[in-house]
Amino acid sequence: MTSDITRQLIAILEKTVSPDKNELLSAKNFLEQAAAGNLPEFLKALSEILVNITNSAVARMAAGLQLKNHLTSKDEAVSQQYQERWHQFPDSTRELIKNNILSALGTENTRPSCAAQCVAYVAVIELPINRWGMLIQTLVNKVVNEASSEMHRESALEAIGYICQDIQYGVLENQSNQVLTAIIHGMRKLEPSNHVRLAATTALNNSLEFTKANFEKEMERNFIMEVVCEATQCADAQICVAAMQCLVKIMTLYYQFMEPYMAQALFPITLEAMKSENDAIALQGIEFWSNVSDEEIDLAIESQEATDSGRPPQRVSKHYARGALQFLTPVLVEKLTKQDECDDEDTWSPAKASSVCLMLLATCCEDEIVPHVLPFIKENIESPNWRYRDAAVMTFGSVLNGLEPNTLKPLVEQAMPTLIRLMYDSSVIVRDTTAWTFGRICDIIPEAAINKTYLQTLLECFVTSLKSEPRVAANVCWAFIGLSNAAYEAAMTAEGETPETYSLSPYFEVIITQLLETTDRSDGAQANLRSAAYEALMDMIKNSPLDCYLVVQRTTIVILERLNQVMQMETHINNHSDRHQFNDLQSLLCATLQSVLRKVREEDAPQISDAIMTSLLTMFQSSAGKSGGVQEDAFMAVSTLVELLGIQFAKYMPAFKDVLIMGLKNHNEYQVCCAAVGVTGDICRALKQLIVPYCDEIMSVLMNNLAEPTLHRSVKPQILSAFGDMALSIGSDFLKYLNLVLEMLRAASNLQTDANNYDMSEYINELRESVLEAYTGIIQGLKGVDQQANNDVLHMEPHLMHIIGFIKRIAQEGDVSDSMMASAAGFIGDLCSSFGPRLYPLLDDMIITQFLAEGKRSKLQRTKMLCTWAAKEIKKMNTQVPAQ
Repeated sequence: MTSDITRQLIAILEKTVSPDKNELLSAKNFLEQAAAGNLPEFLKALSEILVNITNSAVARMAAGLQLKNHLTSKDEAVSQQYQERWHQFPDSTRELIKNNILSALGTENTRPSCAAQCVAYVAVIELPINRWGMLIQTLVNKVVNEASSEMHRESALEAIGYICQDIQYGVLENQSNQVLTAIIHGMRKLEPSNHVRLAATTALNNSLEFTKANFEKEMERNFIMEVVCEATQCADAQICVAAMQCLVKIMTLYYQFMEPYMAQALFPITLEAMKSENDAIALQGIEFWSNVSDEEIDLAIESQEATDSGRPPQRVSKHYARGALQFLTPVLVEKLTKQDECDDEDTWSPAKASSVCLMLLATCCEDEIVPHVLPFIKENIESPNWRYRDAAVMTFGSVLNGLEPNTLKPLVEQAMPTLIRLMYDSSVIVRDTTAWTFGRICDIIPEAAINKTYLQTLLECFVTSLKSEPRVAANVCWAFIGLSNAAYEAAMTAEGETPETYSLSPYFEVIITQLLETTDRSDGAQANLRSAAYEALMDMIKNSPLDCYLVVQRTTIVILERLNQVMQMETHINNHSDRHQFNDLQSLLCATLQSVLRKVREEDAPQISDAIMTSLLTMFQSSAGKSGGVQEDAFMAVSTLVELLGIQFAKYMPAFKDVLIMGLKNHNEYQVCCAAVGVTGDICRALKQLIVPYCDEIMSVLMNNLAEPTLHRSVKPQILSAFGDMALSIGSDFLKYLNLVLEMLRAASNLQTDANNYDMSEYINELRESVLEAYTGIIQGLKGVDQQANNDVLHMEPHLMHIIGFIKRIAQEGDVSDSMMASAAGFIGDLCSSFGPRLYPLLDDMIITQFLAEGKRSKLQRTKMLCTWAAKEIKKMNTQVPAQ
């Protein structure tokens, strides 16, 4: 680029910080055009501006940022494209840019270093393919060289930190020694610059994952731990926080090596940090012990699993949390009294962190925590100072989850009268914490909440509190969910039928009315109150006994009226925020409609189904192309209606078909497509032969979806299952689709799992289960009711070798889920009863015999039953073989 063009580019870059909106916009447009015109030359020019120390700090910084933004993106797919694009630049261009950004390190006079970010993003692209081999050594030399300036050391360490943060796992492991050498050098007490120490400590935190080999060697580990522990004592708070973050992470990654450091260093350092007046330091101290508890909870589970399967555990707990309990709890409850009066939901404070830490300690140490917290609760729960009352309630609520029922029940029953009084406290924060604690009680030990002694008083205070501030009311809604579950379970009969009545029956109508009023509050958007109230409403309805049915019916009408009112609001939507609230409300109403419909009796359904269907169809029309969330919820509501109406749903098909096809074609919003596929299966099952006139069109769209590479993969297993539903419903009418469908199933069943890719393995297992469901539906559909008169199933014969081979592959790959085992066994049984003895040679196989034997030992009744049945069917064929 000529010097004139460079000067122009510098002037433009300086305008990227202009307060003038027009200048900003024209600079943005100019830069976008320059990048679109000739990107390699543009990036080269940016790197020249960045490296030239005579340019202004603003121009250099803007050049660095522009360069970085063309190397990486927060969007993974875009980042991938940028990386491939970089590889296509001419070698000379890449080398020049790399030399410039590396030479720029340490020459900037602004922090953080833009050059360090550019170096890191190029490194992330090049190091995995063994390019830029000298980079790490060059950065290390910049740090350890006696003659290096402060800026050189700091920016080289920043680059190392950024690289460690973003590089894919395994790439830097061979160079972890050099990386650590530079980092530890920068962290030393002797390092005169705090900026350098901070950059080094941050880099250490980013590199801990791949320094495993160094932590396994005692001498190196001692040295790292010494330097980190020293840094936690630094007078500079930022360095202290960064070093504490390192300890938190080291504890999680290298728990099994920490014993030698615990008593003399880690325990006193972290306890001191927890007491700190500096919130950032205190948070890391608390986080350390939350992590210890978390780790020890996992170790207890591992140990239990090992005992159950009769082997020694691979790792053992050192019970640090139990040992430290008596010293940690006084500090944590003290921090709880420092809560912020106007705390907002999103700021993380030591008080909130202490509550979480207490929960984890209670889960980890169980009943042992009680003597350490009970005195504080008793002394302060009626304190004149609201902060202490609140801290006492918060402590009580936090430790509930770890205690044994025998310890917990008397404690809760004893606290009940006091907690109910505190629901009327003068402080909103105390009321909020008490409501949250009730939510926890209803969730963890609900039998104490539905205890006859307190139930009426408790419900009165709940109903009153629904009118309280949104944050309090939202917690009460959560408590109602736990209460309704508990009351319903307590009333359940052994047969699992809906109970006649339950303990909330006398209050049911009042609760429902109050919850409906709460959903209509003008401040319902605060503290998520509206959706909390709707969720509580749904749970109350879901868990309602027979004697509350009238209220359920009335609620159905209310929800329907609201749906219609909401649809009329559409014309008044003025802005994005209104649209968002409008969509949320439609979704909530759809979900509530679902839970109400699940309770409606079959004979009552036809009276309301016209009105419901009309509302839902209007909703589909108004939300088309605007809100996938609403469409998805509306489809799920249709599903529930289909289940309720069964074959009577046929009368809505002419009106609903176009909506269904539109949903099935919605590839952009795959959740909508998924919901539409789900409804398709439900409609097939409900309508049986009456679905036939619509099948051609539905099948054509489903086939196109399977062949569509851009459609989200999660939809495809659902489509295969839907084939099974259709085949089962329409029997011999399915023959015209049979060959195409079998081809699709064959392709899906041939996909191999990849043991190294957990996500992919999970997906393939889901796909295989859907293939089995489809095969089962096809076999059962073609076999029909009157098997003797029906030869349709013989069309499957040419495919049997492949199908049984597929089942054997599932059996051989091991680690089969219970539901997959049940599907496979059920299908084997169906094959036997459809094809009889001539199938015996294919099924008389050790792999299948062992597979079914394993299934018979399943803990799940359904799996056990199906495996036993399939094994019997094979045996039965064996007796028929000679007779043939």
